[in-house]
Amino acid sequence: MKETNHDKDCRKLTRQIKDNSESENKLAVHSHDKINSKEENTKNELIEKILHRNNLNEAFRRVKSNKGSAGVDGISTEELLKHLKENKDKILGQIRARKYKPKPVKRVQIPKSNGKKRNLGIPTTTDRVIQQAIAQILSSIYEKKFSENSYGFRPKRSAHDALKG
Repeated sequence: MKETNHDKDCRKLTRQIKDNSESENKLAVHSHDKINSKEENTKNELIEKILHRNNLNEAFRRVKSNKGSAGVDGISTEELLKHLKENKDKILGQIRARKYKPKPVKRVQIPKSNGKKRNLGIPTTTDRVIQQAIAQILSSIYEKKFSENSYGFRPKRSAHDALKG
């Protein structure tokens, strides 16, 4: 069977479409890798801000000033500094490697004014420092984005303030 010009054109067009498709796939993979790389860099920058010495020191100071009970590990706020000094490298390494797992929360019941009891969860003091360090950095980022008319769960604001305004 003799090949026609039409057959040749069809084969050529099919090859071009296939080549373009392969180029687009390579470009898409490259772009995806670039986006993932940027996201990873952003995550690492955020982790390093959270784990910065000044931020961790401020978080420790706030947890210590709040006092509070020991969690399931039994480490009080009075014993916390010694514990953190002894375990700092291990804890920071686990966080950087994204392997840190908070300890279970201690459950206690506290009395309410109506005679009933309310459940309360008490994280370990170490977990409280880490949570505080995270909250300090995230608050500094997101606080700027909130509306001036937003009052719920914001520093130095409350629902009562919203009613006054």
